[in-house]
Amino acid sequence: MDVLRCRQIELAALQALIARYGMQLQAVADTADIPGSFWQAPEAGLIGDILFVRADTPVHSALHESSHYVCMDDKRRRRLHTDAGGREYIEEDATCYLQILLADFLPLGEKMMGRERMFADMDAWGYSFRLGSARRWFEQDADDARQWLLGHGIIDRNGHPTWRCRR
Repeated sequence: MDVLRCRQIELAALQALIARYGMQLQAVADTADIPGSFWQAPEAGLIGDILFVRADTPVHSALHESSHYVCMDDKRRRRLHTDAGGREYIEEDATCYLQILLADFLPLGEKMMGRERMFADMDAWGYSFRLGSARRWFEQDADDARQWLLGHGIIDRNGHPTWRCRR
């Protein structure tokens, strides 16, 4: 699958982005298991406030797991190890919505990764949405996710990240 991998971005830029939420980034060796990876390598892992990635970890996975961290409540965040534990459909949708927004803030060379690349990578990886594509879901069917993020203070009324985690 031709998706953007962590080896293709500056990890310092990813670290700076997730640090806005109080998270840390830990790169692991190319052949190592990824600590805290629910789906196993090459998917990103979460333990506490640490996001684990390898060079072959898809960037969409890193942003998705970071978004789980942001969207979970404090109680789950304090005991976080591998399983983000979000069992509510709306929280998973909010996580997907936020990862798309965060792509607009991740430098990729002289531009940003952007939501267009995120849509393409999510579709290529097999994210499943009722309307058949990440873009169509985001543009036509994700108002409930947007409202959830807004209600929890994770985005503002203009749809921009507030850089605060759910409380």
